[in-house]
Amino acid sequence: MIDVIGAFWLILPAYFANASATLAKGKLRMDFSKNFFDGQPLFGAGKTFEGFLFGISVGTLIGLFQQFLQQAYGLGFSFSAGFFSSALMSFGALSGDLAGSFIKRRMKLKRGEPVLLLDQLDFVFGAVFFTSLFYTLGLDTVMLIIIMTPLIHLTANVLGYRMKLKREPW
Repeated sequence: MIDVIGAFWLILPAYFANASATLAKGKLRMDFSKNFFDGQPLFGAGKTFEGFLFGISVGTLIGLFQQFLQQAYGLGFSFSAGFFSSALMSFGALSGDLAGSFIKRRMKLKRGEPVLLLDQLDFVFGAVFFTSLFYTLGLDTVMLIIIMTPLIHLTANVLGYRMKLKREPW
């Protein structure tokens, strides 16, 4: 049986880390306003240390809250969230997002310009990669996350745009 709820539960810290990084409104750019050898910014103005650290913190706190809920209510998921796994997944999510920005700058795209699937999945690939270094993730679960994330991502971005938290609805 496909465990949609379990897959969603697993990736939740990454979703929150990715979504919350923009809320920090950081100023200290991760690329220190430097350009790559192609003349384009390394990552761009939207990638800040404050956002990166805030996103990791929020994702980690979500994972700790998940751990509390699992213990308090006996929720039986195949992946049990904890401090290390949540911090690792959150770090991976934001690293994947950073890699996505790097790729978009190499494509000479401006901040906010959409790239189908890269925008929706860069953080997922980062989260899965870093998490899989220490934990075994089922291929069926990873595939389910890859399939469901674009829909969830689009829904969250449209809501963020309507709430005036994002400049673009994608």
